Amino acid sequence: MNPRIGILHYPGAQTAAVLGLRDLLETASRLHLELGGKGGALDVRILEMPSGPPALDGPLDALLLPPHLGQDLPGDPGGHLSAWLRARHREGTLLCSVCAGAFLLAETGLLAGRPATTHWALKASFAERFPEVRLDTDRLIVDDGDLMTAGGVMAWVDLGLRLVVRFLGPATMLATARQLLVDPGGREQSFYSTFAPALGHGDAAVLKAQQWLQVHCGDKVDVPGMAAAARLGERTFLRRFRRATGMRPGEYLQHLRIGKAREHLERSGLSIDEIAWRVGYQDTGAFRRTFQRLLGLAPGEYRRRFTPAP
Repeated sequence: MNPRIGILHYPGAQTAAVLGLRDLLETASRLHLELGGKGGALDVRILEMPSGPPALDGPLDALLLPPHLGQDLPGDPGGHLSAWLRARHREGTLLCSVCAGAFLLAETGLLAGRPATTHWALKASFAERFPEVRLDTDRLIVDDGDLMTAGGVMAWVDLGLRLVVRFLGPATMLATARQLLVDPGGREQSFYSTFAPALGHGDAAVLKAQQWLQVHCGDKVDVPGMAAAARLGERTFLRRFRRATGMRPGEYLQHLRIGKAREHLERSGLSIDEIAWRVGYQDTGAFRRTFQRLLGLAPGEYRRRFTPAP
C-alpha cells in the first residue's frame, strides 16, 4: 500500500504551505517512479476541516500541521482536534508540525518531555504555554521518530524533503531538490543521522512500547520494562515486537540510542563520554563499539565530518 500523507488545512493555516507541501510530495512521487524506486508513490491528501476534524477512510502514515498565519496563535479550546490527533498517533501516524503548527501539536500533550522546535520569534510564547516541552528553537528540524517539528514559516520545504527521505529514500530527495531548484545543503545529512522506526504496522501494543522508548531510551531499559509498557507478557512481547518492527528489542534500542547520540555529536560540545551516558550507555567502550558497528565511523570521526562549520 502506498504511504498515505495528510496535510491538515485547519483554520488560519498558511495556504501556500498546504499547497506547496502537496506539490513537493507529488513531485517527489513522480520522480521516484521515474527513477525506478522501490515501493509505490505517495498518496498525498489535503484534509479540510470546515467545522471539525476530518473523517478518514483509513490510517495515515504521516499527518502534517502547516504554519499558521493568523493574528492569534492557534489553539484547540474544545479539545476536539487534540483528541483526533492523539487518535491518529495511537494508530502509528507520524505527526509533524511547521512553525506555529507546533502549538496545535503541543496541545495534544504528546510533546511533553520531548524535544521540539518552532519559529524563533514564538519561543517565549511557546515556552510559557508548554513548559513541559524541551524546546530548542536553534534547530530547524527535530525528528524524534514518531513526532517531527520544523522551525520557521518556510521550513515546510525542509520538512517535506525530510519526509521524502523517510518514505522514498535519499536519491529521490536529491532529485526532488534539483527539480524544484531547492538547495538541499546540509539536508543530505538527514539520511545518515535519522533512525526512522516502523510505526504503521498496526500492532497497538508494540506501538505503545515504541512511543515509550522514544521518551525513556536514555534510561535503564530492559525487556521486562518494554513488555510492561506494551502491557504484554515478555515472550508475547518479544514475538510481536520483532514481527511488527523487523528488529529484536535490544537491536531497536541500540539504533534509537545511537540516533540520539548522533544529534548530540552534531549539535553540542558535550564530550563523547557524556553523550554515551545521556543516551543510556554506562560503558563508554560499549557505546563506541556500537556506534562504530552501526555507522562504520567512530564517534569522534562522525563529529568531525558532520558538525556544521561555525
